[in-house]
Amino acid sequence: QLQLVESGGGLVQPGGSLRLSCTASGFTLDRYGIGWFRQAPGKEREGVSYISAFGRRTLYADSVKGRFTISRDNAGNTVYLQMNSLQPEDTASYYCAARPRTVIDLWTDQRRYDYWGQGTQVTVSS
Repeated sequence: QLQLVESGGGLVQPGGSLRLSCTASGFTLDRYGIGWFRQAPGKEREGVSYISAFGRRTLYADSVKGRFTISRDNAGNTVYLQMNSLQPEDTASYYCAARPRTVIDLWTDQRRYDYWGQGTQVTVSS
């Protein structure tokens, strides 16, 4: 069964850090670019970051540039999102998604992602 599983979410104070993980099972992750998306209550899901299949290209939403870092370990079939200097506006459910590495469309186009995880909750609050 093809599956993505996120982990690492939780409650953190403003200014704190979390590292999210996205682990694939049932398929080889190096055939896919991976995007991280988030959805806050009452808002649309939005793109946070993207990493190409072999990690040569990384992209970020303006709202997280300089604070978040995406990376991947293809041998471990896992992609990470290091989140630093977290703020209350980062509170959301975070999802990872996989799209074939041949897709070159805008990384934020959610329609091009074939597999999605179930999400992990990140809450930033004092």
